[in-house]
Amino acid sequence: MTVTTPNAAMSVAGRALFTLAPVTALAAVLWLLATQALPLTLSWVWIPALDIELAFRIDGLSALMLLMITGVGVAVFVYAGGYLSGHPDQKRAYLLLGLFMVAMIGCVTADHVLVLFVFWEGTSLLSFLLVGFYHERQESRRSAQQSLLVTGTGGLVLLAGFIVLGQTVGSYRLSEIIVLVPTMEVTPTLTLAMGLILVGAFTKSAQFPFHFWLPNAMAAPTPVSAYLHSATMVKLGVYLLARLDPAFGEWPLWVWLLKGVGSVTAAWGMVLALRERDLKRILAWSTVATLGTLVVLVGLRGESAALAVGALLLAHALYKAPLFFVAGNIDHGAGPRLIDRLGGLRRQMPWTAAAALLAAASLAGLPLSFGFVAKDVISEAKSVGEVFTFARMANTVFGTIAVAVAGITAVRVFWLRPPPGAVRQAHEGGAALVLPPLVLGLVGLVLGMFPLLAQDLLAGAAMAMSPAGAGTALTAPLDPQPDVGSLLLGLLFGATVFLLWDRLYRGLEWLAGRTGRIGMSSIYERTLAWIPRVAAGITRRAQNGSLPVYVAWVLASVAVPLATLLWLGRGQWTWPAAEMPSAGLAGAASLVILGAVFACLMRDRLVVLLSVGLIGYGSAVMFLFLGAPDVAYTQFTMETVFVIVAAAVLLKLRRMGLDRAVPEPAWRPGALALSLLVASVLTALLLAVYATPFDPVLSEFFGEQSVPAAYGRNVVNVILVDFRALDTLGEVAVVVLSLLAALPVLQAWRRRARTPVAGGRS
Repeated sequence: MTVTTPNAAMSVAGRALFTLAPVTALAAVLWLLATQALPLTLSWVWIPALDIELAFRIDGLSALMLLMITGVGVAVFVYAGGYLSGHPDQKRAYLLLGLFMVAMIGCVTADHVLVLFVFWEGTSLLSFLLVGFYHERQESRRSAQQSLLVTGTGGLVLLAGFIVLGQTVGSYRLSEIIVLVPTMEVTPTLTLAMGLILVGAFTKSAQFPFHFWLPNAMAAPTPVSAYLHSATMVKLGVYLLARLDPAFGEWPLWVWLLKGVGSVTAAWGMVLALRERDLKRILAWSTVATLGTLVVLVGLRGESAALAVGALLLAHALYKAPLFFVAGNIDHGAGPRLIDRLGGLRRQMPWTAAAALLAAASLAGLPLSFGFVAKDVISEAKSVGEVFTFARMANTVFGTIAVAVAGITAVRVFWLRPPPGAVRQAHEGGAALVLPPLVLGLVGLVLGMFPLLAQDLLAGAAMAMSPAGAGTALTAPLDPQPDVGSLLLGLLFGATVFLLWDRLYRGLEWLAGRTGRIGMSSIYERTLAWIPRVAAGITRRAQNGSLPVYVAWVLASVAVPLATLLWLGRGQWTWPAAEMPSAGLAGAASLVILGAVFACLMRDRLVVLLSVGLIGYGSAVMFLFLGAPDVAYTQFTMETVFVIVAAAVLLKLRRMGLDRAVPEPAWRPGALALSLLVASVLTALLLAVYATPFDPVLSEFFGEQSVPAAYGRNVVNVILVDFRALDTLGEVAVVVLSLLAALPVLQAWRRRARTPVAGGRS
């Protein structure tokens, strides 16, 4: 008899409560699809000033993604209850997984690209926390950092692409963008937006050369790996590409980039799978290859390509999540995941072996599995669409090694004779560990035997990805009838790779040793190590303790970009007509010029100070003749106080013998060139602004609202204390805090002045 302790009962109740969230989400999605006509749109005003609204739209593609997110999510939550049973941070895992599900739902339903970006970055941040779940392990921390840096950086690039695209098209709604872009000319701005969006999508879906982060993320717990890398996060990039394909699908650059990058990723991912011995990393590289295949399918033209994307999205979720669960069960029940130490586990883990067979059959594309249906649809899409030779070769590599990977996960581990040194003791997990992979594997089997059950779902997704032509492609039911010869040939090649797996592994390791193991992961590591060294070198050279050098860097960083922008837009600027200034303005300008010249030529600090004061007095005279007597008065007052105080300090230093001339040489060509550049840029900028017609909107607003809204007739004061109240409060706070900071120094000087010294003086 098993006695359930209160803590254990609480744990079971807590797991059931947490699992209720994805179950409710799945029920809501099923109810929505059964009762509501798609597309379904919802929107609320969020930030009116920026024209951002919480706009959501659910169509066929969103419905497919929602079913995968919530359906696989239920299995993941149940599995996590058994896999993390007794772990002190189990609740944290549930909370993070729940938030991740919400972020994914937001991504696939958002119709406003900036709202989509918020959820997109939410998945990056939450994946960082999930991958680094075992934060006490250095490997987990490094993998979490890598995934965040790669996907987070890609997300920032994606944001830039969204902004450029929205500004160019005139709308930030995805549903409007895919309608408007095909009617627009191909411009450099639109091409830039497309390129930035591709980079963001490629980083998220681990496309070459950003593919290295995904296998390293296997440091996460198995439920996290199963969820993020089968049905959710890594599919986001593919989802976005499929969503925007109706907009850019007729652009040759878009098509060739998707085909090229996807083909390289598919082939290279499967080749790298041969170099692995860890079961989870083998599955991770096959995921990378599948994502590459999906990107190729998005780039294909033809009526059946969209259907193939939807079929592979669903098939991959149904077989990859169970295979990750199988790897987790082996980790949980046998210990190691290295295939060199595994074999003959079917006797100790029969249910896991059955789940592995069901999922591996779909991965290999065997008949009666949904992977078989997806493989047939993909073959049809590639026969109709224009596929270049390298893409066909990449697909052959992908299909062949996929069969081998299926054999490794389902046959070698469970059915072949254990190798020397293999694990001898293993045990099957509980129901929470066994049921999720079995159920998902059986769903894949049912859909493989009765593919018409998925017909409407895939048809809706295909219509959303290719609204112009997918409807005619789906009039015929899903009825896979592949070439038997091609099927047998693919299985034969895959079986050959499976039997030669160890030899191929040793050959690739030898080749990697000869080439120095140069790869994107090593480039990433070297870049991270290079960044602090470069920063330290720049700091040593730039921060040399010289204030003039610091001022020069600041001025150059402002003047050079402004000069570049003025030069690039030189044909668009208008310049004011030349006018003879009044005598007062001419006199004020002469004072400013005279003070500037003296300040540059004089070496005595007191004379330099007085020359700078002359510049301030000239500016005050200029304000006076320009009709701003209050500003002129303020300038006169502040300049007088500053000159008097600074001159008193300098005279005191001179009497103490501490006054010295300015140490810089009289002739500094670099400083002169920088000064002329700054002066020229500011002059050109002021002239261009002065020539621009004055927009009186703000002046009229403040003039009209000064009395009725703020009850004041002095518009300047009203602006300061009412319309800019927080800004003025901040300025006052700075002054007060500065006084409080100086108060101890002033009090120390006062005490020192009152303390008697030798000789009877105080």
